[in-house]
Amino acid sequence: MRTSLIYRNATVYELLMRALYGRYYSARYRAVEELVPEGASVVDLCCGPATLYTRYLRHKSVDYTGLDRNDGFVAKLGRAGGRGEVWNLHADIPLPEADYLVMQASLYHFLPEPGPVIDRMLAAARKQVIIAEPVRNVASSQNRVLAALGQRFTAAGDGVQAHRFTEETLDDFFHAYAPRVVRQSLIAGGREKLYVLSA
Repeated sequence: MRTSLIYRNATVYELLMRALYGRYYSARYRAVEELVPEGASVVDLCCGPATLYTRYLRHKSVDYTGLDRNDGFVAKLGRAGGRGEVWNLHADIPLPEADYLVMQASLYHFLPEPGPVIDRMLAAARKQVIIAEPVRNVASSQNRVLAALGQRFTAAGDGVQAHRFTEETLDDFFHAYAPRVVRQSLIAGGREKLYVLSA
């Protein structure tokens, strides 16, 4: 499947994210950074250009591994001093173990059934699973032109993904994990919702 320009170029990816989140761009990363203690081990699924590591976690001396299907992003992470692996997260194989398993703005890639990837994250986490997922999306806009652009230009290699979470559908999904949920809150000016699950 064809990958959109956004997922082929780290600079374009970062510019788009900054445009989408505006003044809340840093807040979305800080919300996750605050949950990860100094020296912890972290596996970041769908890490993209690994901004979470290079700008927010590296100074905490974490043992970080980024997983992404994009070999360019993984190579960039390696040049920045991190550890990355090219990984097909749709494959039903165990994930690397770590204290914290993190996924930001990528759970929608696993719709219509994201349960298996969450289950694999929980199996690999020693302490917590941290999910931050957009609940206000251009791709689900009522404006058909904006929605089409949002869907087309966020194709990570699995084809166009028309479906996104709303706050209601994300809450409904995580209801099945209610005994493990230790925190849930809106972050980044209400654009994303953060869920923290106990391992």
